[in-house]
Amino acid sequence: MTPRLLPALLALCLAVTAASANDKPRAGTMTLTPSAPADPDLTTYYVGLITKGPNFDAYGKEDRAKIQSAHLENVDRLARLGKLLVAGPCPDNREWRGIYIFKCASLEEAERLAASDPEVQTGRLRVEIHPWMTEKGSIRDPEFPPPK
Repeated sequence: MTPRLLPALLALCLAVTAASANDKPRAGTMTLTPSAPADPDLTTYYVGLITKGPNFDAYGKEDRAKIQSAHLENVDRLARLGKLLVAGPCPDNREWRGIYIFKCASLEEAERLAASDPEVQTGRLRVEIHPWMTEKGSIRDPEFPPPK
């Protein structure tokens, strides 16, 4: 992760958490309405904030291992499609479980991709999707060259 991306992502996550404290989840996902980038040097991605779902502790060790394996296969599939640019866990064992950054044509597409996660389908995790704007080339994205 580039040094510029981490502070921006952390600031976004804090702002989103504060702004969405009273939002109600919909079938494993929550969303905000995106707005188009006003600056031509910016592009919109979709950040998925992954948290514990209502069934987080509902499965035994063997079932959790199967669900996790299917989750990782889905992450790999979305990355191969070029739709998932960044995915990773938050290893502090708190409410937040991880983050996705999707490159999609729309918020609805990002919601569909997040809903394809077996961890979300079982209710072990939920994903809150938010549009996020950043400078083109600031994250690994083959469409844009690195910033100068």
